[in-house]
Amino acid sequence: MAEKFISVREASQILGVSEKTIIDLVNENKIPAYKIGGQYLRLNKEQIESLKNSGFVEAEFIQHKYTKVERIKDFFYFNDFYIVSLIIISVLIYFIISE
Repeated sequence: MAEKFISVREASQILGVSEKTIIDLVNENKIPAYKIGGQYLRLNKEQIESLKNSGFVEAEFIQHKYTKVERIKDFFYFNDFYIVSLIIISVLIYFIISE
């Protein structure tokens, strides 16, 4: 038996839009949604699939350009431990060799 209710993330993947777009559509009462346990927002899978087939919601194809500055920032962000370790090891080797 297939799942009857799906999460916002699964609905966004089916429709090809962002999760924020799904939440906005729910808040505007354009897509029916249910709160399970008073906290978790769930959508009916059959209704989402029928929305996809009806063309009511257009898929978003937003791609942001990944600039060189962002690439450099990401490099240092994800490799900071290795860079600091290399500097410390280099300084220690310098002190060991210089004595």
